[in-house]
Amino acid sequence: MKAIDHIYINGEFVKPHGTNTFNLINPSTNALIGQVVLGDETDTQRAIASAKAAFQQFSQTTVAERSNYLQRLYDAMMKRMDDLVAATVEEYGAPQERALASNQLAANSFLHYKKVLQDFEFVRKAGDSEVIMMPLGVVAIITPWNANASYICNKLATAIAAGCTAVIKPSEMSAIQTQIVVECLHEAGLPAGVFNIVNGLGDVVGAELTRHPDIAKISFTGSTNVGKMIARGAVDTMKRVTLELGGKSANIILEDADFEKAIQLAVSACFMNNGQACIAGSRLLVPEHRLEEVKALLKTAVARVKVGDPRDAATEVGPLVSLKQYERVQEYIRLGIAGGAELLAGGEGHPEGLEAGNFVKPTVFAGVTNDMRIAKEEIFGPVLSLMTYKNVAEAIEIANDTVYGLQAYVSGADMNQTREVAAKLIAGRVLINCLQHDPMAPFGGFKQSGIGREFGAYGLEEYVEPKTLIL
Repeated sequence: MKAIDHIYINGEFVKPHGTNTFNLINPSTNALIGQVVLGDETDTQRAIASAKAAFQQFSQTTVAERSNYLQRLYDAMMKRMDDLVAATVEEYGAPQERALASNQLAANSFLHYKKVLQDFEFVRKAGDSEVIMMPLGVVAIITPWNANASYICNKLATAIAAGCTAVIKPSEMSAIQTQIVVECLHEAGLPAGVFNIVNGLGDVVGAELTRHPDIAKISFTGSTNVGKMIARGAVDTMKRVTLELGGKSANIILEDADFEKAIQLAVSACFMNNGQACIAGSRLLVPEHRLEEVKALLKTAVARVKVGDPRDAATEVGPLVSLKQYERVQEYIRLGIAGGAELLAGGEGHPEGLEAGNFVKPTVFAGVTNDMRIAKEEIFGPVLSLMTYKNVAEAIEIANDTVYGLQAYVSGADMNQTREVAAKLIAGRVLINCLQHDPMAPFGGFKQSGIGREFGAYGLEEYVEPKTLIL
Protein backbone atom coordinates (compact mmCIF):
# COMPACT_ATOMS: atom_id res chain seq x y z
CA MET A 1 0.00 0.00 0.00
CA LYS A 2 1.28 3.43 -0.96
CA ALA A 3 1.66 5.92 1.90
CA ILE A 4 1.90 9.58 0.89
CA ASP A 5 2.79 11.63 3.93
CA HIS A 6 4.57 14.67 2.46
CA ILE A 7 3.53 17.85 0.71
CA TYR A 8 5.81 20.12 -1.34
CA ILE A 9 6.67 23.60 -0.08
CA ASN A 10 9.57 25.90 -0.98
CA GLY A 11 11.37 23.29 -3.05
CA GLU A 12 11.21 20.55 -0.41
CA PHE A 13 9.09 17.54 0.51
CA VAL A 14 7.88 18.31 4.02
CA LYS A 15 5.60 16.71 6.58
CA PRO A 16 2.23 18.45 6.62
CA HIS A 17 0.85 20.18 9.66
CA GLY A 18 -2.48 18.53 8.88
CA THR A 19 -3.06 15.04 10.24
CA ASN A 20 -6.28 13.87 8.59
CA THR A 21 -5.95 11.09 6.05
CA PHE A 22 -7.79 10.04 2.89
CA ASN A 23 -7.98 6.48 1.56
CA LEU A 24 -7.01 5.81 -2.05
CA ILE A 25 -9.10 3.15 -3.76
CA ASN A 26 -8.56 1.18 -6.98
CA PRO A 27 -11.84 1.75 -8.85
CA SER A 28 -11.51 -1.53 -10.76
CA THR A 29 -11.59 -3.58 -7.56
CA ASN A 30 -12.53 -1.13 -4.80
CA ALA A 31 -9.45 -2.37 -2.94
CA LEU A 32 -7.47 -0.01 -0.72
CA ILE A 33 -4.21 0.87 -2.49
CA GLY A 34 -2.93 3.83 -0.52
CA GLN A 35 -3.44 6.61 1.96
CA VAL A 36 -2.57 10.29 1.81
CA VAL A 37 -2.08 12.70 4.69
CA LEU A 38 -4.02 15.88 3.99
CA GLY A 39 -2.71 19.38 4.43
CA ASP A 40 -4.66 22.03 6.33
CA GLU A 41 -4.96 25.83 6.50
CA THR A 42 -1.54 26.16 8.12
CA ASP A 43 0.10 24.18 5.32
CA THR A 44 -1.71 26.28 2.76
CA GLN A 45 -0.55 29.51 4.38
CA ARG A 46 3.04 28.26 4.40
CA ALA A 47 2.79 27.37 0.71
CA ILE A 48 1.35 30.79 -0.14
CA ALA A 49 4.13 32.54 1.78
CA SER A 50 6.72 30.48 -0.11
CA ALA A 51 5.19 31.35 -3.47
CA LYS A 52 4.90 35.01 -2.52
CA ALA A 53 8.58 35.20 -1.58
CA ALA A 54 9.66 33.40 -4.76
CA PHE A 55 7.57 35.73 -6.94
CA GLN A 56 9.85 38.68 -6.21
CA GLN A 57 12.69 37.19 -8.22
CA PHE A 58 10.81 34.84 -10.53
CA SER A 59 8.67 37.66 -11.90
CA GLN A 60 11.90 39.31 -13.10
CA THR A 61 13.16 36.31 -15.07
CA THR A 62 13.61 36.60 -18.82
CA VAL A 63 11.62 34.78 -21.47
CA ALA A 64 14.72 32.75 -22.24
CA GLU A 65 15.06 31.66 -18.61
CA ARG A 66 11.42 30.65 -18.35
CA SER A 67 11.62 28.80 -21.66
CA ASN A 68 14.54 26.82 -20.28
CA TYR A 69 12.55 25.94 -17.16
CA LEU A 70 9.66 24.75 -19.33
CA GLN A 71 11.99 22.49 -21.33
CA ARG A 72 13.41 21.00 -18.14
CA LEU A 73 9.93 20.32 -16.82
CA TYR A 74 9.00 18.52 -20.03
CA ASP A 75 12.16 16.40 -19.93
CA ALA A 76 11.55 15.41 -16.31
CA MET A 77 7.93 14.42 -17.00
CA MET A 78 8.86 12.27 -19.97
CA LYS A 79 11.33 10.26 -17.89
CA ARG A 80 8.50 9.02 -15.69
CA MET A 81 5.84 8.54 -18.37
CA ASP A 82 5.50 4.79 -17.80
CA ASP A 83 5.03 5.33 -14.07
CA LEU A 84 2.44 8.04 -14.67
CA VAL A 85 0.44 5.87 -17.04
CA ALA A 86 0.48 2.92 -14.64
CA ALA A 87 -0.67 5.12 -11.75
CA THR A 88 -3.46 6.64 -13.84
CA VAL A 89 -4.72 3.19 -14.79
CA GLU A 90 -4.60 1.90 -11.21
CA GLU A 91 -5.81 4.93 -9.27
CA TYR A 92 -8.25 6.49 -11.73
CA GLY A 93 -9.26 3.56 -13.95
CA ALA A 94 -8.38 5.14 -17.29
CA PRO A 95 -7.86 2.67 -20.14
CA GLN A 96 -4.26 2.37 -21.29
CA GLU A 97 -4.67 4.47 -24.43
CA ARG A 98 -6.45 7.26 -22.59
CA ALA A 99 -3.96 7.25 -19.73
CA LEU A 100 -1.04 7.56 -22.15
CA ALA A 101 -2.65 10.35 -24.18
CA SER A 102 -3.61 12.33 -21.08
CA ASN A 103 -0.15 12.15 -19.52
CA GLN A 104 1.63 12.92 -22.78
CA LEU A 105 -0.57 16.00 -23.06
CA ALA A 106 0.52 16.90 -19.53
CA ALA A 107 4.19 16.75 -20.45
CA ASN A 108 3.64 18.48 -23.78
CA SER A 109 1.98 21.42 -22.01
CA PHE A 110 5.43 22.70 -21.08
CA LEU A 111 6.57 22.59 -24.70
CA HIS A 112 3.36 24.25 -25.86
CA TYR A 113 4.01 27.22 -23.59
CA LYS A 114 7.66 27.33 -24.56
CA LYS A 115 6.38 27.80 -28.11
CA VAL A 116 3.82 30.44 -27.06
CA LEU A 117 6.60 32.46 -25.42
CA GLN A 118 8.42 32.77 -28.74
CA ASP A 119 5.82 35.19 -30.09
CA PHE A 120 4.04 36.56 -27.02
CA GLU A 121 4.41 40.32 -26.68
CA PHE A 122 5.05 41.34 -23.09
CA VAL A 123 5.64 44.93 -24.20
CA ARG A 124 3.10 46.49 -26.56
CA LYS A 125 2.17 49.81 -28.07
CA ALA A 126 -1.23 51.45 -27.53
CA GLY A 127 -1.68 54.92 -28.98
CA ASP A 128 1.33 56.89 -27.83
CA SER A 129 1.79 54.77 -24.72
CA GLU A 130 3.73 51.66 -23.80
CA VAL A 131 1.87 48.71 -22.28
CA ILE A 132 3.74 46.15 -20.21
CA MET A 133 2.07 42.79 -19.54
CA MET A 134 2.90 42.13 -15.91
CA PRO A 135 2.68 38.71 -14.18
CA LEU A 136 -0.26 38.71 -11.80
CA GLY A 137 1.45 37.25 -8.75
CA VAL A 138 0.74 34.03 -6.84
CA VAL A 139 -1.72 31.78 -8.66
CA ALA A 140 -3.85 29.18 -6.89
CA ILE A 141 -4.33 26.13 -9.11
CA ILE A 142 -7.19 23.82 -8.13
CA THR A 143 -7.58 20.67 -10.23
CA PRO A 144 -10.01 17.73 -10.53
CA TRP A 145 -9.46 13.99 -10.66
CA ASN A 146 -10.45 13.13 -14.22
CA ALA A 147 -7.15 14.14 -15.90
CA ASN A 148 -4.90 14.87 -12.95
CA ALA A 149 -1.46 15.44 -14.47
CA SER A 150 -2.84 17.20 -17.52
CA TYR A 151 -4.64 19.87 -15.49
CA ILE A 152 -1.73 20.40 -13.10
CA CYS A 153 0.86 20.73 -15.84
CA ASN A 154 -1.10 22.91 -18.25
CA LYS A 155 -2.03 25.42 -15.56
CA LEU A 156 1.48 25.40 -14.07
CA ALA A 157 3.06 25.80 -17.51
CA THR A 158 0.89 28.88 -18.10
CA ALA A 159 1.86 30.38 -14.75
CA ILE A 160 5.57 29.81 -15.34
CA ALA A 161 5.39 31.24 -18.85
CA ALA A 162 3.81 34.40 -17.40
CA GLY A 163 6.35 34.72 -14.60
CA CYS A 164 3.88 33.81 -11.87
CA THR A 165 4.43 31.47 -8.95
CA ALA A 166 1.87 28.89 -7.85
CA VAL A 167 0.22 26.94 -5.08
CA ILE A 168 -1.45 23.81 -6.41
CA LYS A 169 -4.30 21.93 -4.74
CA PRO A 170 -4.85 18.72 -6.72
CA SER A 171 -7.70 16.33 -6.07
CA GLU A 172 -7.04 14.23 -2.98
CA MET A 173 -8.39 11.28 -4.97
CA SER A 174 -5.39 11.48 -7.32
CA ALA A 175 -2.61 11.54 -4.73
CA ILE A 176 -0.57 8.65 -6.19
CA GLN A 177 -0.55 10.30 -9.62
CA THR A 178 0.21 13.66 -8.03
CA GLN A 179 3.16 12.24 -6.12
CA ILE A 180 4.83 11.15 -9.36
CA VAL A 181 4.12 14.54 -10.94
CA VAL A 182 5.65 16.35 -7.96
CA GLU A 183 8.74 14.17 -8.11
CA CYS A 184 9.10 15.06 -11.80
CA LEU A 185 8.64 18.77 -11.21
CA HIS A 186 11.14 18.67 -8.34
CA GLU A 187 13.74 17.01 -10.55
CA ALA A 188 13.47 19.87 -13.06
CA GLY A 189 15.27 22.08 -10.51
CA LEU A 190 13.23 25.28 -10.60
CA PRO A 191 13.91 27.95 -7.95
CA ALA A 192 12.45 27.08 -4.56
CA GLY A 193 8.91 28.34 -4.04
CA VAL A 194 8.00 28.77 -7.71
CA PHE A 195 5.49 25.97 -7.29
CA ASN A 196 4.10 24.42 -4.12
CA ILE A 197 1.69 21.49 -3.87
CA VAL A 198 -0.64 20.80 -0.95
CA ASN A 199 -2.83 17.70 -0.92
CA GLY A 200 -6.06 18.53 0.86
CA LEU A 201 -9.81 18.93 0.76
CA GLY A 202 -11.54 21.68 -1.15
CA ASP A 203 -13.35 23.05 1.89
CA VAL A 204 -10.04 23.31 3.75
CA VAL A 205 -7.12 23.98 1.37
CA GLY A 206 -9.30 25.28 -1.46
CA ALA A 207 -11.20 27.58 0.87
CA GLU A 208 -7.98 29.05 2.28
CA LEU A 209 -6.63 29.69 -1.22
CA THR A 210 -9.90 31.40 -2.14
CA ARG A 211 -9.93 33.81 0.79
CA HIS A 212 -6.21 34.49 1.25
CA PRO A 213 -5.26 38.05 0.24
CA ASP A 214 -1.87 37.04 -1.17
CA ILE A 215 -3.44 34.92 -3.90
CA ALA A 216 -3.82 37.06 -7.03
CA LYS A 217 -5.61 34.57 -9.24
CA ILE A 218 -7.42 31.23 -9.08
CA SER A 219 -7.43 28.79 -11.95
CA PHE A 220 -10.04 26.12 -11.23
CA THR A 221 -11.38 23.18 -13.19
CA GLY A 222 -14.34 21.32 -11.74
CA SER A 223 -18.07 21.48 -11.16
CA THR A 224 -20.15 24.57 -11.83
CA ASN A 225 -21.43 24.63 -8.25
CA VAL A 226 -17.93 24.72 -6.77
CA GLY A 227 -16.86 27.25 -9.40
CA LYS A 228 -19.63 29.57 -8.24
CA MET A 229 -18.46 29.23 -4.64
CA ILE A 230 -14.90 30.11 -5.65
CA ALA A 231 -16.08 33.11 -7.67
CA ARG A 232 -18.11 34.41 -4.74
CA GLY A 233 -15.17 34.03 -2.38
CA ALA A 234 -12.61 35.45 -4.79
CA VAL A 235 -14.43 38.74 -5.22
CA ASP A 236 -13.72 39.77 -1.61
CA THR A 237 -10.06 40.34 -2.54
CA MET A 238 -10.70 40.96 -6.25
CA LYS A 239 -8.85 37.84 -7.35
CA ARG A 240 -8.77 37.15 -11.06
CA VAL A 241 -10.39 33.82 -11.91
CA THR A 242 -10.28 31.29 -14.70
CA LEU A 243 -13.10 28.79 -14.21
CA GLU A 244 -13.49 25.78 -16.50
CA LEU A 245 -16.70 24.19 -15.33
CA GLY A 246 -19.37 21.71 -16.35
CA GLY A 247 -20.88 20.93 -19.70
CA LYS A 248 -23.77 19.20 -21.43
CA SER A 249 -22.43 19.19 -24.95
CA ALA A 250 -24.70 18.79 -27.94
CA ASN A 251 -23.65 16.74 -30.96
CA ILE A 252 -25.62 17.57 -34.12
CA ILE A 253 -25.56 15.11 -37.00
CA LEU A 254 -26.72 16.86 -40.15
CA GLU A 255 -28.71 15.23 -42.92
CA ASP A 256 -25.77 14.87 -45.33
CA ALA A 257 -23.37 13.29 -42.83
CA ASP A 258 -21.92 9.81 -43.23
CA PHE A 259 -24.10 8.35 -40.49
CA GLU A 260 -22.02 5.26 -39.78
CA LYS A 261 -18.93 7.37 -39.15
CA ALA A 262 -20.87 10.09 -37.34
CA ILE A 263 -22.52 7.62 -34.95
CA GLN A 264 -19.20 5.99 -34.12
CA LEU A 265 -17.78 9.45 -33.49
CA ALA A 266 -20.78 10.27 -31.28
CA VAL A 267 -20.28 7.17 -29.15
CA SER A 268 -16.61 8.02 -28.70
CA ALA A 269 -17.45 11.65 -27.89
CA CYS A 270 -19.83 10.59 -25.11
CA PHE A 271 -17.91 7.64 -23.66
CA MET A 272 -14.42 9.21 -23.72
CA ASN A 273 -12.53 9.01 -20.43
CA ASN A 274 -15.13 6.53 -19.15
CA GLY A 275 -17.76 9.23 -19.70
CA GLN A 276 -16.07 11.41 -17.07
CA ALA A 277 -15.35 14.41 -19.27
CA CYS A 278 -16.74 17.93 -19.10
CA ILE A 279 -16.65 18.00 -22.90
CA ALA A 280 -18.55 14.71 -23.36
CA GLY A 281 -21.02 14.88 -26.24
CA SER A 282 -23.86 13.59 -24.10
CA ARG A 283 -26.77 14.98 -26.17
CA LEU A 284 -27.00 13.52 -29.66
CA LEU A 285 -29.32 15.37 -32.09
CA VAL A 286 -30.37 13.64 -35.34
CA PRO A 287 -32.96 14.26 -38.07
CA GLU A 288 -36.36 13.00 -36.93
CA HIS A 289 -36.99 10.90 -40.03
CA ARG A 290 -33.64 9.08 -39.59
CA LEU A 291 -34.40 8.01 -36.02
CA GLU A 292 -34.84 4.27 -36.60
CA GLU A 293 -31.68 4.13 -38.67
CA VAL A 294 -29.75 5.94 -35.95
CA LYS A 295 -31.11 3.66 -33.23
CA ALA A 296 -29.92 0.60 -35.12
CA LEU A 297 -26.48 2.13 -35.69
CA LEU A 298 -26.19 3.09 -32.04
CA LYS A 299 -27.07 -0.39 -30.82
CA THR A 300 -24.37 -1.84 -33.04
CA ALA A 301 -21.76 0.74 -32.07
CA VAL A 302 -22.40 0.47 -28.33
CA ALA A 303 -22.33 -3.34 -28.47
CA ARG A 304 -18.79 -3.10 -29.83
CA VAL A 305 -17.55 -0.95 -26.94
CA LYS A 306 -15.20 -2.98 -24.76
CA VAL A 307 -15.82 -2.37 -21.06
CA GLY A 308 -13.39 -3.92 -18.65
CA ASP A 309 -10.06 -3.97 -16.88
CA PRO A 310 -8.23 -0.74 -17.81
CA ARG A 311 -4.95 -2.67 -17.84
CA ASP A 312 -6.22 -4.55 -20.90
CA ALA A 313 -5.10 -2.73 -24.05
CA ALA A 314 -8.43 -3.60 -25.73
CA THR A 315 -10.52 -1.84 -23.06
CA GLU A 316 -12.24 1.36 -24.18
CA VAL A 317 -14.31 2.13 -21.07
CA GLY A 318 -12.99 1.42 -17.60
CA PRO A 319 -14.57 1.95 -14.19
CA LEU A 320 -15.86 5.20 -12.77
CA VAL A 321 -13.50 6.85 -10.33
CA SER A 322 -15.37 6.02 -7.13
CA LEU A 323 -18.34 4.18 -5.69
CA LYS A 324 -19.97 7.56 -5.13
CA GLN A 325 -19.66 8.39 -8.81
CA TYR A 326 -20.97 4.95 -9.77
CA GLU A 327 -24.05 5.45 -7.59
CA ARG A 328 -24.58 8.93 -9.04
CA VAL A 329 -24.67 7.56 -12.58
CA GLN A 330 -26.97 4.70 -11.55
CA GLU A 331 -29.39 7.26 -10.16
CA TYR A 332 -29.43 9.13 -13.48
CA ILE A 333 -30.08 5.89 -15.36
CA ARG A 334 -33.06 5.25 -13.07
CA LEU A 335 -34.24 8.84 -13.64
CA GLY A 336 -34.12 8.31 -17.40
CA ILE A 337 -36.21 5.15 -17.17
CA ALA A 338 -38.70 6.72 -14.72
CA GLY A 339 -38.93 9.83 -16.91
CA GLY A 340 -40.20 7.82 -19.88
CA ALA A 341 -37.09 7.69 -22.05
CA GLU A 342 -36.56 4.55 -24.11
CA LEU A 343 -33.61 2.46 -22.88
CA LEU A 344 -31.83 1.63 -26.11
CA ALA A 345 -28.66 0.10 -24.66
CA GLY A 346 -27.13 -0.54 -21.26
CA GLY A 347 -29.10 0.20 -18.14
CA GLU A 348 -28.75 -0.29 -14.41
CA GLY A 349 -26.13 -2.40 -12.70
CA HIS A 350 -22.69 -3.70 -13.54
CA PRO A 351 -21.69 -5.34 -16.79
CA GLU A 352 -21.56 -9.10 -16.30
CA GLY A 353 -18.35 -10.24 -14.64
CA LEU A 354 -17.36 -6.74 -13.48
CA GLU A 355 -19.29 -6.57 -10.24
CA ALA A 356 -16.26 -5.87 -8.02
CA GLY A 357 -15.47 -2.45 -9.45
CA ASN A 358 -17.28 0.76 -10.36
CA PHE A 359 -18.11 -0.39 -13.88
CA VAL A 360 -21.19 0.99 -15.63
CA LYS A 361 -22.97 -0.37 -18.67
CA PRO A 362 -22.54 2.15 -21.53
CA THR A 363 -26.09 3.43 -21.75
CA VAL A 364 -28.14 5.09 -24.48
CA PHE A 365 -31.59 6.61 -24.06
CA ALA A 366 -33.85 7.46 -27.01
CA GLY A 367 -36.97 9.61 -26.95
CA VAL A 368 -35.23 12.17 -24.78
CA THR A 369 -36.53 15.73 -24.56
CA ASN A 370 -34.74 18.77 -23.19
CA ASP A 371 -36.99 19.00 -20.14
CA MET A 372 -35.74 15.66 -18.80
CA ARG A 373 -33.04 15.73 -16.13
CA ILE A 374 -30.84 13.35 -18.13
CA ALA A 375 -30.84 15.97 -20.90
CA LYS A 376 -30.31 18.99 -18.64
CA GLU A 377 -27.82 17.85 -16.00
CA GLU A 378 -24.20 16.78 -16.29
CA ILE A 379 -24.10 13.06 -15.49
CA PHE A 380 -20.33 12.49 -15.79
CA GLY A 381 -20.64 8.90 -16.89
CA PRO A 382 -21.16 6.90 -20.10
CA VAL A 383 -24.81 7.88 -20.66
CA LEU A 384 -25.96 9.24 -24.03
CA SER A 385 -29.29 10.99 -24.67
CA LEU A 386 -30.65 10.67 -28.21
CA MET A 387 -32.88 13.52 -29.38
CA THR A 388 -34.46 14.43 -32.71
CA TYR A 389 -35.02 17.61 -34.70
CA LYS A 390 -37.28 18.51 -37.62
CA ASN A 391 -34.96 21.03 -39.26
CA VAL A 392 -31.55 22.61 -38.72
CA ALA A 393 -32.98 25.67 -37.02
CA GLU A 394 -34.67 23.46 -34.43
CA ALA A 395 -31.44 21.48 -33.93
CA ILE A 396 -29.58 24.68 -33.10
CA GLU A 397 -32.38 25.80 -30.77
CA ILE A 398 -32.31 22.48 -28.87
CA ALA A 399 -28.52 22.48 -28.70
CA ASN A 400 -28.45 25.97 -27.20
CA ASP A 401 -31.28 25.27 -24.75
CA THR A 402 -28.95 24.59 -21.81
CA VAL A 403 -27.28 26.52 -19.01
CA TYR A 404 -23.95 25.21 -20.27
CA GLY A 405 -21.80 26.17 -23.23
CA LEU A 406 -18.43 24.43 -23.09
CA GLN A 407 -18.15 22.37 -26.26
CA ALA A 408 -20.30 21.15 -29.13
CA TYR A 409 -19.97 18.82 -32.10
CA VAL A 410 -21.26 18.94 -35.68
CA SER A 411 -21.06 16.24 -38.36
CA GLY A 412 -21.89 16.92 -41.99
CA ALA A 413 -20.51 16.78 -45.53
CA ASP A 414 -21.24 20.35 -46.63
CA MET A 415 -18.55 22.39 -44.87
CA ASN A 416 -20.34 25.65 -45.52
CA GLN A 417 -23.38 24.35 -43.68
CA THR A 418 -21.39 22.79 -40.82
CA ARG A 419 -19.51 26.06 -40.30
CA GLU A 420 -22.79 27.99 -40.37
CA VAL A 421 -24.28 25.69 -37.74
CA ALA A 422 -21.11 25.83 -35.64
CA ALA A 423 -21.20 29.63 -35.72
CA LYS A 424 -24.68 29.61 -34.18
CA LEU A 425 -23.89 27.20 -31.35
CA ILE A 426 -23.25 28.85 -27.98
CA ALA A 427 -20.11 26.97 -27.02
CA GLY A 428 -16.48 27.79 -26.42
CA ARG A 429 -15.34 25.12 -28.84
CA VAL A 430 -17.11 23.36 -31.70
CA LEU A 431 -15.58 20.23 -33.23
CA ILE A 432 -16.55 19.58 -36.84
CA ASN A 433 -16.31 15.97 -38.06
CA CYS A 434 -13.55 15.20 -35.55
CA LEU A 435 -12.50 14.55 -31.98
CA GLN A 436 -9.37 16.68 -31.84
CA HIS A 437 -7.66 18.98 -29.36
CA ASP A 438 -5.63 22.03 -30.38
CA PRO A 439 -3.38 23.11 -27.49
CA MET A 440 -2.71 26.46 -29.15
CA ALA A 441 -6.39 27.39 -29.45
CA PRO A 442 -8.45 28.83 -26.57
CA PHE A 443 -10.59 26.52 -24.48
CA GLY A 444 -13.30 27.57 -22.06
CA GLY A 445 -17.02 28.00 -21.73
CA PHE A 446 -19.94 30.28 -22.38
CA LYS A 447 -22.72 30.72 -19.81
CA GLN A 448 -22.37 28.50 -16.73
CA SER A 449 -19.53 26.50 -18.25
CA GLY A 450 -17.06 29.03 -16.96
CA ILE A 451 -15.12 32.27 -17.15
CA GLY A 452 -11.94 32.87 -19.10
CA ARG A 453 -9.89 30.75 -21.45
CA GLU A 454 -7.00 28.31 -21.23
CA PHE A 455 -4.32 27.13 -23.70
CA GLY A 456 -2.09 29.03 -26.05
CA ALA A 457 -1.64 32.79 -26.05
CA TYR A 458 -5.27 33.27 -24.96
CA GLY A 459 -4.54 31.26 -21.83
CA LEU A 460 -1.37 33.23 -21.11
CA GLU A 461 -3.30 36.51 -21.31
CA GLU A 462 -5.27 35.35 -18.25
CA TYR A 463 -2.09 35.31 -16.11
CA VAL A 464 -0.84 38.80 -16.93
CA GLU A 465 -2.18 42.29 -16.28
CA PRO A 466 -1.54 45.32 -18.51
CA LYS A 467 0.36 48.26 -17.06
CA THR A 468 0.35 51.43 -19.11
CA LEU A 469 3.33 53.79 -19.26
CA ILE A 470 2.42 57.19 -20.70
CA LEU A 471 5.69 58.69 -21.84
